[in-house]
Amino acid sequence: MEITKICCIGAGYVGGPTMAVIAKKNPNIKVTIVDINQKRIDAWNDSDASKLPIYEPGLAEIVKETRGKNLFFSTNIDQAINESEMIFISVNTPTKTYGKGKGMAADLKYVELCARNIADVAKSDKIVVEKSTLPVRTAQAIKSILDNTGSDVKFDILSNPEFLAEGTAINDLLNPDRVLIGGESEEAIEHLATIYGSWVAQEKILRTNVWSSELSKLTANAFLAQRISSINAISELCEKTEANVNEVAKAIGMDSRIGSKFLKASVGFGGSCFQKDILNLVYIARSYNLEEVADYWEQVITLNDHQKKRFADNLISTLYNTVSGKKIGFLGWAFKKDTNDTRESAAIYVADYLLNEQAIITVYDPKVSNEKIQQDLNYLNTRSEAENSKLIRAAETPYEALKDVHAVAIMTEWDEFKRYDWKKIYKEMKKPAFIFDGRNILDKSEMQKIGFKYASIGQ
Repeated sequence: MEITKICCIGAGYVGGPTMAVIAKKNPNIKVTIVDINQKRIDAWNDSDASKLPIYEPGLAEIVKETRGKNLFFSTNIDQAINESEMIFISVNTPTKTYGKGKGMAADLKYVELCARNIADVAKSDKIVVEKSTLPVRTAQAIKSILDNTGSDVKFDILSNPEFLAEGTAINDLLNPDRVLIGGESEEAIEHLATIYGSWVAQEKILRTNVWSSELSKLTANAFLAQRISSINAISELCEKTEANVNEVAKAIGMDSRIGSKFLKASVGFGGSCFQKDILNLVYIARSYNLEEVADYWEQVITLNDHQKKRFADNLISTLYNTVSGKKIGFLGWAFKKDTNDTRESAAIYVADYLLNEQAIITVYDPKVSNEKIQQDLNYLNTRSEAENSKLIRAAETPYEALKDVHAVAIMTEWDEFKRYDWKKIYKEMKKPAFIFDGRNILDKSEMQKIGFKYASIGQ
C-alpha cells in the first residue's frame, strides 16, 4: 500500500495544525480534513486566513501555503474516508457527564461513531490512526468495531498521540521532542513513520505497542500537571511566610534532575488535556482497584481547583469581604496565551465564583469573543443565560474593560498586558485600585509606584 491520500476526521485544535504541517512536509500526499460542523469548515476555507477557527502562531501561513494544493477542508466525510489509505481520528473526547464513569472517564461516543462510519464506508484496506487523547485500550475497541464489519476490508489500527502545547503547536510539530507510534502491524507503523520521517529524524520516532503509546500520553500530561499543582501548593506556603515563589522556582529549577519547565505559579492550569487526562488516569486506576494510585493523581486536580477558589476568595476578602455590585475587570479568558482555546480555563471558574457573589465582570481577551465567554459560563449551568449575559460581558479594548472597575484580575499571561498604559488604567479605576495578578506577569514595584494595591501568586 502506498499512502497518497490522508483523511483526518475532526478539524479542531489537534487535527487542523497537525494535518497542515503534514501537508506542508509531504506535498505528494493529498490531505483532507473533514468535520460535520459546516461553520468550522467554512472558517478553515475563508480566504482571510485571520478568520481561521483556531488561533495558533504560524498556522495561518502554513494553511495559506498548502490550502487548495494538497490540503483541503470538507464536510464530505464519506468521500474522504473512501478515497484515503490512511485515516486519522481526531475528534473531541470530553469527560463523561453521564452514566458510569461520570466526571472521570472519557466519553468515547464520537470516536465510536467515527469507527462505525469508517466501517460502513470503507471499500479498501485502511490504516486508522487514533490521534485524539484516548484512554488505554481504545485502539482495541476501534479494532473490534472495524474487524466485525462482515466485509473483506483489512484495518490496521495505530495509536499516534499528540504532544502539542497550545500557543506553540506549530513549533512543537515542526521540531518535536519525539513522535510516538503504537501498533501491532510493523508495516502500518512504518507507513506512518515514513510520513513523519519527511522532516523528523528517525531516532525521534518511537515505535511501541498500543498500550504503551496510549498510556504514555496520559502519563506525560499527568506529570506536567502535577508539577504545576506542586508549585502552586508551595505558592500558598510562600504567601504565609516571607518566601517568594519565583525565587523558590528558580532555585529548584536549576537542579538538573528537576528542570525549570512547568514551575510557574499561577491561578491554576486549564486546557483540554491536563484535567481530562488525569481524571482518565484516575478512572483507569480505580477500575483496577488501585485506590492509592487513583487518590494520588486525583489530588493534583483537587489542588488545582483549590488554587482557583483561593484566588477568588483572596480577591473578595481584599475588597472588604464583598464584591456585590462591584465591577471587576478580567484581562484574559483563554486558558493560556497565544491561543483562543478556553476549555477548562481558570477564568471561567473564578468568574463563576465571583458572579455567585453578585460581582459584575467585564472581560478583555485579544482572541476570545463575548459569544464564547457566554457559552463557557452557560455550560456550567450555574445560573440562567439571561443572568450571565447581564452580569458579564466582553469589551472591545482593555481600557474599556478596566474603566471604573474596583479591581483588575489578570487571568491569562498575554504579553501585551505588560505593555498597557497602566498609569491611564489606574487613573480611570475606582480607588483604592487593586490588581490581582494571577499570572505574575507585572512588575510589583512598578505597579505600587503608580498607586495600585498589588497582589500576586506566591509572594
